[in-house]
Amino acid sequence: MKKYHKLIMLMAALGLMALFIFPMWRITLIAPQYPNGVNMHIWINKIGGDTPSTLQNINILNHYIGMKYIEPETIPELQYFPYIVLSMVALGIVLALRGKATGYLLWTLLLVALCAAGLYDFYLWEYDYGHNLSDTAPIKIPGMVYQPPLFGEQYLLNFLAKSYPHIGGYFVGASILFGSLAFVFKRTEHA
Repeated sequence: MKKYHKLIMLMAALGLMALFIFPMWRITLIAPQYPNGVNMHIWINKIGGDTPSTLQNINILNHYIGMKYIEPETIPELQYFPYIVLSMVALGIVLALRGKATGYLLWTLLLVALCAAGLYDFYLWEYDYGHNLSDTAPIKIPGMVYQPPLFGEQYLLNFLAKSYPHIGGYFVGASILFGSLAFVFKRTEHA
């Protein structure tokens, strides 16, 4: 595995660029009137769906239960997350060129910490949308909240909400794996 650690670390860093090509998360809403589901895709810098009108349809549904409109341009994370990802790519490339085990480990741990912080931020975003409901909502059920699951599936009235990583999220997982492998291969290089 001599010198392969640099290539693997480079793959780990460049794998994060997939976040600009593929959605990192998908929330699917399935109901009798939507048997094929309505898919909302969350990208590193935007929110969309299977069609250009998906987000508008979700906002119409949300209106009936008093949830706020999802307006991507008002979500600050979608503005600065791309810079964090680009910084991690650049740092990963520099560390791959240096070829030090400690650098690989620190980069991987930093990526894990950023993922954990991002998931916590996502949970808070879901909590806000699911709990802070309008008093003038056409449909009001005392005690009912509409927070979709962070990870997994949950019924919200007659909708089944599914929330799972999507292709971009899998690339991030692969980057963590490759960063870890680069560290292990470098550490065992002279063993």
